[in-house]
Amino acid sequence: MSVLFTPSVRYYFKELSVILYEEDYFGFFENALQYADKLFTEIENNLPNKHKKIAPKYFDRYGKENS
Repeated sequence: MSVLFTPSVRYYFKELSVILYEEDYFGFFENALQYADKLFTEIENNLPNKHKKIAPKYFDRYGKENS
């Protein structure tokens, strides 16, 4: 399995760094940029390798259409 990103998702990650910097989550823009880049890389490289877990029965009612 691989993770594919649309151009809009790639743009979102670039915008994320700007938002994080402007909202003072990071004092330096470079740090915000590195954070967004690391997050992107983490998702791209590790998400396909995550183990699937079975959700509790409680969640069975979500995501199904009422017939």
